[in-house]
Amino acid sequence: MRIILNLSTDPAFNLAVEEMLLLRENEDVFLLWQNRRTVVIGRNQNAWAEVDLPEAEKRGVSVVRRLSGGGAVYHDLGNVNFTFITGAGEGSVDFSRFTAPILRALSQLGVDARADGRNDILVGGAKISGNAQCTYRRPDGTARLLHHGTLLLDADMSVLAAVLRPCPEKLHTKGIASVRSRVTNLRDVPGFAPMSAAELMEHLARTAVSGGEIRPLTEEEIQAAEQLRREKYGTWEWNVGKSLAHDTEYGARFPYGTVRAAYSVQGGRITTLRFWGDYFGTAPVSALEDALIGCPVRRDALLERLKSCSRPVSDCIAGASADELVSLILGERR
Repeated sequence: MRIILNLSTDPAFNLAVEEMLLLRENEDVFLLWQNRRTVVIGRNQNAWAEVDLPEAEKRGVSVVRRLSGGGAVYHDLGNVNFTFITGAGEGSVDFSRFTAPILRALSQLGVDARADGRNDILVGGAKISGNAQCTYRRPDGTARLLHHGTLLLDADMSVLAAVLRPCPEKLHTKGIASVRSRVTNLRDVPGFAPMSAAELMEHLARTAVSGGEIRPLTEEEIQAAEQLRREKYGTWEWNVGKSLAHDTEYGARFPYGTVRAAYSVQGGRITTLRFWGDYFGTAPVSALEDALIGCPVRRDALLERLKSCSRPVSDCIAGASADELVSLILGERR
């Protein structure tokens, strides 16, 4: 088995590394890595339903979509993440094959952890690790299995609690929602000797797998992952725009009156939109609504559409600016 200690903390690059290895590497792989502040959502999830996107932006938390299914998880430099990549056999999904070596490594650190349900690792009833997996079929028909999971070592639980929730306004979605669990850090587990993330990664590399050889990413592999990052994992279209259809409604009070925005989204773009409230205006607000149909729900795109609208925003909603309406649509006005 090839063991890789990936020292990058760029979430988009790190998820690109996983797909690159699925596509290129024929040897079994055990990959250890960390992300700076980010929420990683499952392939089938709706970013708006899982993450308080305005709060995440305010706190500098990225949102990245992974290849596997399952729920949303929070990563920061207090997390250690692990990935197994191997040949995909026949049969049902089997998480125990990959959680067992992690449990063994934790046991050697004095942690009495156990697998729970299908894909969690618990200590004293609290979750320290969530796991997910998927099968990846290469263009030549070869199937490879990816299993990855997190280990909460010293994560900032206040940020986790703040961003792992949808905005507190109306949002109706067809996406698959995460199941929230009580979580804890390894540092708070009785008997666990304090250690850094780097020390935990080194321990896992030595003890989780036997007969492995540590071999870093090659320059060619890094370049291939960088290309995937640019074309997929670093794009709004994959991470947020891919979210399933949903309906959202936000309202806020401004000096010029109350304004509400209700809109539907398909493929990350607005399909229907209505503004209403007790504001005044000299032009029909439908000019703004029509201008935003088909627009990605992204700040720069929304601003560009409003600023190039046939009627100025302040004509339709007296006293309003394009920046204020974009903040309303994105749920930043509460």
